[in-house]
Amino acid sequence: MAAITITKDNFNKEVMESKVPVLLDFWAPWCGPCRMVGPLVEQLSEELEGQAKVGKVNVDEEIELASAFRVASIPTLAVVRDGKVTALQIGARSKNDMKKMLDL
Repeated sequence: MAAITITKDNFNKEVMESKVPVLLDFWAPWCGPCRMVGPLVEQLSEELEGQAKVGKVNVDEEIELASAFRVASIPTLAVVRDGKVTALQIGARSKNDMKKMLDL
């Protein structure tokens, strides 16, 4: 399953009401490090199917969500479990580091 595009319209359903942890990748198309992390995020979405969800939030299009998570630099990665942020990392990370954030 590919990473889900998260918007303010589907945020509650896909993230807050999720039965599994959700890794959120806050990114923008013009961000070089974001483009480096993007393929790893997609790989994780495939590898963790059924165990976790992976969502991508374009900060240029979803300013309200970026603000709610206090995103000041991108890429920012956040894990939401049971409606609460349980991990937050700023900057490019390895696939293994992202997996560890999920604490599966």
